[in-house]
Amino acid sequence: MSTGSGEFRAGFAALAGRPNVGKSTLLNALVGEKLSIVTPRPQTTRHRILGLLNLPQAQIAFVDTPGLHHGARRALNRAMNRTAASALADADVVLLVVEAGRWTPEDQLALDRAAASGRPCIAVVNKMDRIHPHEKVLPWVAELAARHAFADVVPCSARSADNLDRLVQQIVGQLPVSPPLFPPEQLTDRDTAFRIAESIREKLTLELNQEVPYGIAVAIERMVEAEGRLEVSAVIWVDREGQKPIVIGEGGERLKRIGRAARMELNRLLGRRLHLELWVKVREDWADNAQALKALGLE
Repeated sequence: MSTGSGEFRAGFAALAGRPNVGKSTLLNALVGEKLSIVTPRPQTTRHRILGLLNLPQAQIAFVDTPGLHHGARRALNRAMNRTAASALADADVVLLVVEAGRWTPEDQLALDRAAASGRPCIAVVNKMDRIHPHEKVLPWVAELAARHAFADVVPCSARSADNLDRLVQQIVGQLPVSPPLFPPEQLTDRDTAFRIAESIREKLTLELNQEVPYGIAVAIERMVEAEGRLEVSAVIWVDREGQKPIVIGEGGERLKRIGRAARMELNRLLGRRLHLELWVKVREDWADNAQALKALGLE
């Protein structure tokens, strides 16, 4: 892709928005590989996750962030909001991701944070594939455009990858002239242990649905090469004793199902054979414990 000037551009594009607008799906679609886990539950993303897109004349470092939200009563939620806000401050351009046809107080919170960063902001109207015909949402898009001096407003669909080329062009135009910031072969700043832990947490969230609230975390305790495969032991932390049997399931069947789903996906994503051992342990109220959050890389 040409920037028009022949000069190479590189910089950071932070994805901001309320929970569940599709930021992680958008990141994965833009870089062409699953880096951020995706579930229907809000606040799935807890960490700042970098994903790199290398183009002939540009390198975009996308930064996926936790959804900005009100009512951050627990230390975990406050840490997630801080993570998102700091990513905006460090960005060259902010992508405000919103859901087509819907505007909530948390969307306004995300816009306020994006505006306060002082960075150029592109409004990304996601989930356009759910609107038929597209013309129905045009008045809403016009209202959105009037809310802020956006660099552009780009309707798209992360799920179907519709109109992402235009979005990428608009992002490149906002980046500074710069040599690449990362080696061309690098895809993310997250290591294998992080990606394994996140995949396990995704399968946990999908399996448990509403049965266990947000007090679940995953920590990798051991990773060793053995007999041509990667052997991994991981601990699933819950914050109530009563949650442990729910996660394990009758006869351990639920935990086996979660491990099998994570292993199959990781075999594909990492291109290698894995053996997973999962253990469930209780750490009371870990989501309100600063030491626990730090140990889990959440603070």
